Amino acid sequence: MDAARAPQHAAPGPSGAPAGATSAANTPDASPPERSWLSVGARCWLLAYLLGLIYALCQLVHARRMLLGLAAAGSRLITLSEHAGFAMPQTCARTPLVIEVDAPISPMLFGLFTPRLLLPRHLRAFSPIAQQMIVEHELTHLRRRDLQWMSAGVLLQTVLWFNPLMRLLRADLAWAQELGCDRDVLRERSAEQRKAYAAALITQLRVQHRPLRTALAFGAVNASTLATRIALIRQCAAAPAQPWTRRAALCGLAGIVAGSLAFQPALALRSAPLAPAQHGAPDNPRAAPHNATGSLAEGASLAPFGCTEMVDAASGRRLVHEGQCDERVTPASTFNIAVSLMGYDSGILRDEHTPRLPFRPGYADWNRSWRAPTDPASWIKNSVLWYAQQVVAQLGAARFQRYITGFDYGNADLSGDAGEDNGLTLSWVSSSLQISPVEQVAFLRKVVNRTLPLSATAYDMTLRILPAETLANGWEVHGKTGTAMPVLADGTDDKNHQYGWFVGWASKQQRTIVFARLVRDQRRQADSAGPRLKQAFLSELPARLDAL
Repeated sequence: MDAARAPQHAAPGPSGAPAGATSAANTPDASPPERSWLSVGARCWLLAYLLGLIYALCQLVHARRMLLGLAAAGSRLITLSEHAGFAMPQTCARTPLVIEVDAPISPMLFGLFTPRLLLPRHLRAFSPIAQQMIVEHELTHLRRRDLQWMSAGVLLQTVLWFNPLMRLLRADLAWAQELGCDRDVLRERSAEQRKAYAAALITQLRVQHRPLRTALAFGAVNASTLATRIALIRQCAAAPAQPWTRRAALCGLAGIVAGSLAFQPALALRSAPLAPAQHGAPDNPRAAPHNATGSLAEGASLAPFGCTEMVDAASGRRLVHEGQCDERVTPASTFNIAVSLMGYDSGILRDEHTPRLPFRPGYADWNRSWRAPTDPASWIKNSVLWYAQQVVAQLGAARFQRYITGFDYGNADLSGDAGEDNGLTLSWVSSSLQISPVEQVAFLRKVVNRTLPLSATAYDMTLRILPAETLANGWEVHGKTGTAMPVLADGTDDKNHQYGWFVGWASKQQRTIVFARLVRDQRRQADSAGPRLKQAFLSELPARLDAL
């Protein structure tokens, strides 16, 4: 629960320092965040896509294992001249590993980096000229780099498995590759040779009806395309494709890929609090990221704004960096962590319940819990603004500035509102002091590692009074919320928007992760942004921590 700054009158506290006020009520109970239908739909689609991708990858692995099994069961042909298919000089400068297999398969070429040619033993029963043309067909695939094109097609069809156009494109690519090899092999061949080639194709079709996706097989035809291919084989070779047809095909491929990616729904990996119009929690100082005074032009349009920053406390390695994490806003009630360290280090605060200060008329009191005597534990729990003001007033301006400068806390500007002389009471409440999520995490990492020039008591007592809870997966979270309204150019609060903070650290065994979450509501909400944000963040935090 944190406070929002309102146009109230300051009242002197026990130390004689004025106690500033703020605006906006806080409610300690935050409603759970709503998930939009788009977010749920996007997650369902992501799950369906991953399942489909896994299935497609399993098919590829299965085909690969079958090919490797066939190759392992065969025998390598060392002396190629002993096979009739290699009796004539080859036009391909690169000869793959040739493996003869005693299995009813079609001759096939596979292996992107180590090409292997599988030849069935029954191929030796074909006429020598038929064997030579079949072998030349497969070697033509190698010369034309069809293995690379086939691999690219298989990859695209696998990644974009949901797009039927990719399946059609892959089939057309295979069909074009076979026709291209037929054309090259049969160029200047006699009618008798073309007839023998067609007869060999029909024989292979009877042997293998479904060639593997990851291989280029001589018999890679089906009943619907066999007649067309046989007709083309028996005729004179067609003229080679013109360059414009190749460019058109490449443009069509690029268009299909771009369209498939463009029409994907958002994967909704960012959590709901980073989206506009979200639900949040209590805390309410005033903030704005646009200038040093934290004011906004009246009627200014606010773009979606938010950040999630997570860092490993020991190494400093950034684990999560989502959103506008370098933009500074008011720290709001998250500043109470710094006030607690200063208060215990200076001796103003002594333990969880000392000092216990009375509530006085004129103090900020828009929360019912603030209208009561307050000690350090209840101050942190309820974000009692006037209690923090009394601690800072006892520190004095010079000591307060030395602490903040030593903490390297945000912009370290404690001047307060221009011309108001309220730096000791309101500089951290939508005023001059501003800090970014990245700087919040850097400060908290120093707190966790105890590298600030503070006493051990300051660290121990701050940890003791800071709200903590244990997640279902065993992580213990210490954190502080904050809420603030942006300030318009005329100095009034922008009641239609709120900033919500939740900062702290999560520890489990020997590991600690420091985090900062910041959002800005895009419309007016009934409750306060900070506690609402905290509840939403804690609901997703176990999964995030397990993934890290």
